[in-house]
Amino acid sequence: MPYEEKKIQAAHHIILEEREQLAVSGVEEVESFDENTIIMYTCRGTLVVKGEGLHIEKLSLDGGDLKVEGEIDALTYEDTGRERGGLFARLFR
Repeated sequence: MPYEEKKIQAAHHIILEEREQLAVSGVEEVESFDENTIIMYTCRGTLVVKGEGLHIEKLSLDGGDLKVEGEIDALTYEDTGRERGGLFARLFR
């Protein structure tokens, strides 16, 4: 029987409380952040958080957890996928 590699994907949950506290699981990387926008890669796609006075309260990439506080106005998934590969893969595609 041939060996089949199974990819286990982390759970992805979003909990928004009173538009002031956000908890996200399944976070793989935070691309950028400032007080108005946080862009992160999750196991389900790129998630963009927009608002005012945003700050990252907790970030654990080992567990894939992120907590944000501030006034949250929008949560949006982008269609464009994360670029896979290293520097050379991006340069020579």
